[in-house]
Amino acid sequence: MAETYRLDLNHLPLELKLILDILQISDKVKSHQFSQELKDSNIDWGKFISLVYHHRVYPQVYTKLNKVHQALIPAQVIQRIENKYKKNTFNMLLLSAEMEYVSKMFESAEVKMLVLKGPVLAEDLYGDISLRTSNDLDILISISDLDKAEALLIKEGYLKDDYFTSILGEWRWRHHHVTYFHPEKKVKIELHWRLNPGPGAEPCFKDLWMRKRISCITTTPIYFLGREDLFLFLILHGARHGWSRLRWLVDIHQLVKQDIDWHQIFLLLKKYQLNKISGKALILASNLLGTNIKKEMISLVSNWRSKELGQKTIFYFENMINLHSEPLPTEISKYHQRYLFSLKTIKQKWIFIVSFLYPYPEDASTLQLPKNLHVLYFLLRPFLWCWRKTKRSYALYRGI
Repeated sequence: MAETYRLDLNHLPLELKLILDILQISDKVKSHQFSQELKDSNIDWGKFISLVYHHRVYPQVYTKLNKVHQALIPAQVIQRIENKYKKNTFNMLLLSAEMEYVSKMFESAEVKMLVLKGPVLAEDLYGDISLRTSNDLDILISISDLDKAEALLIKEGYLKDDYFTSILGEWRWRHHHVTYFHPEKKVKIELHWRLNPGPGAEPCFKDLWMRKRISCITTTPIYFLGREDLFLFLILHGARHGWSRLRWLVDIHQLVKQDIDWHQIFLLLKKYQLNKISGKALILASNLLGTNIKKEMISLVSNWRSKELGQKTIFYFENMINLHSEPLPTEISKYHQRYLFSLKTIKQKWIFIVSFLYPYPEDASTLQLPKNLHVLYFLLRPFLWCWRKTKRSYALYRGI
């Protein structure tokens, strides 16, 4: 590995280093030996299992354990990972069946849909739906079809999770999906109209549809992202979550093995200002998973900002941070906010800052106005924001 993109991994937990070592076992190798450091270490097997679960890599770990000397890993550890692997396999079969059903339902209503992850991604990247975890179905549609798609899901028995409120239509660009849950089928669907939350430019649905691929894992054709669009989606999704789960990085490791049109990727990266984010993803994959950096990728990983961002991301691996477990500890929340801001280019930072001037639902909660006067929130927002900050500071002071 070139020194220009080597990261400091000295503070990673030994249990995570063991997982990384297992993930790098080649399918062509009949037997694998651990490094002397891991052999001589006193592994905390409870922590090892927790990390395997947290990073959602138990399918890959389980399938590679047969290449490891069984005496090195306790039988009960292997058994627990095997149970998790089998449960995931059944879940992915369930999601596959529901994905096909929803696809037929949308097609009959002339609603075009692209599957973002789930069984389709598992089959495409790993060749087997059991080798990747997924808790829900992520479906991308055109925002013009959102009402129609929602009506179809609700008629089918899905319940909408209204996890956000909105004002002046800002949900269209501040948010990117709505969640629906079927209480009987126990299936969750995320209906996306954007790949990522805004503000920010990204490929429109029409362009993504033109570059789509067809998956044949079901009897009904399922459409999903082209490889180059998938690369953009995965690096943005992983970066937004601090790559806090190894699963997302393993996806990148698998994707770059495929026949990718790097010229097309560079055009997309330039258009959406994602060079340093993509470089960071490749640097992390190379350092943690041994991903081969091809000559086409050299210009991306040679960027010093990409390496700097990659090193900041190691923090999430050192501390096993679950960003979905809210409320986050204050220090973690502040670190993540600074990290997300550092990902942006100067132009993106300005757009992000200016977006704060657009009214938030909290403004309507602070001062209720008739709907026909909501436009006044543009003028009132700075004052309402200051008022809320003052009230919180005063409440904190009184609490002391």
